Amino acid sequence: MRKEYDFSKIKGHKNPYAKKLKKQVTLRMEVDIIDYFKKMSADTGIPYQNLINFYLRECAQSGKKISIKWVA
Repeated sequence: MRKEYDFSKIKGHKNPYAKKLKKQVTLRMEVDIIDYFKKMSADTGIPYQNLINFYLRECAQSGKKISIKWVA
């Protein structure tokens, strides 16, 4: 192996699967929810947006259903 390589002439290629991996969306969330995930982010070192994604993925994969009880 060489000690140094010259990558200046190599053209970069975009990942053709990148668009299928994640899609940017805008969500309106309450401040306390964002604060919760940001605190968890500080504790774990995982970015808070990734933590939210992990939680939503877990819900989707397990088929978790929301339970809402409206009080009149």
